[in-house]
Amino acid sequence: MAKLASFLLLALIATSMVATTVLATDSHHLSRQLYGKGSLRSNQCGSQCSRRCGQTQYKKPCLFFCNKCCTKCLCVPDGYYGNKGSCPCYNNWKTKKGGPKCP
Repeated sequence: MAKLASFLLLALIATSMVATTVLATDSHHLSRQLYGKGSLRSNQCGSQCSRRCGQTQYKKPCLFFCNKCCTKCLCVPDGYYGNKGSCPCYNNWKTKKGGPKCP
């Protein structure tokens, strides 16, 4: 009986440790924002900019500036156009003339 109780106690502790590890991992993923500064890694910029510039007739300049902005800001706004409020760095970077630098 003592061996069974020891085994159950050990199993309960092991289960608790696994659950804590899983919850810690999930909370790390949840804490990362979907959009906003730092929501991407630099190796993700290409695919996100391809998505962002996918429906424009000016693909080459769009991709150039989007990748430049993504590399600096590590974010690309949702959608094909607009929605820049979700990524303030991307939204606030301006050209010398004061226009938006990022597509």
